[in-house]
Amino acid sequence: MNKPYVPHKIALIAIFAALTASGALIRIPIPPVPITLQSFFVIMAGLILGPKAGALSQVIYLLVGILGLPVFSGGGGLSYVLRPSFGYLIGFILAPLAVGSFMENREYKPANIFIASCLGMLAIYMVGVPYLAIYMRYILNKPDAIILAIKAGLLVFLPGDVLKIIILAIIVPKLNLFYIWRRPYSK
Repeated sequence: MNKPYVPHKIALIAIFAALTASGALIRIPIPPVPITLQSFFVIMAGLILGPKAGALSQVIYLLVGILGLPVFSGGGGLSYVLRPSFGYLIGFILAPLAVGSFMENREYKPANIFIASCLGMLAIYMVGVPYLAIYMRYILNKPDAIILAIKAGLLVFLPGDVLKIIILAIIVPKLNLFYIWRRPYSK
């Protein structure tokens, strides 16, 4: 039986959607995909909220952006689907699923958080890089789109993402907050 979302968990879902939006504002504008702080909050959503609620926070974020609010790093609106970075946004939904699923029934130790965060980043890349390659091949007509997508959509991000993962592995175990939202529902 699924337990209902309690008010504090609903609030945290909204907060993580907002944190992801705020992470879009902290960016280094390099083409074709800017470096942002969004993935940090996406991974944290999976660690703190778990797989379903973490993914729900990102679905809300994506819907708000597609509906036209400028929450993405380059604005918002339905036309954002045609941007080279849209695949990463889809990956944002999968990342908390991977992170939260890995962390279920595991202790919040730095090593476990490190592995879970790597899985979350991998989920983002698994959608973002192929989407970018398709964009480069069919929109920009680049014959070497796969190599370009790996260079511009993966290798550029790795150093910063490793740093984000290390920071998450250090700070999340120190947060005692996850006991609050993972406790059994009571009236």
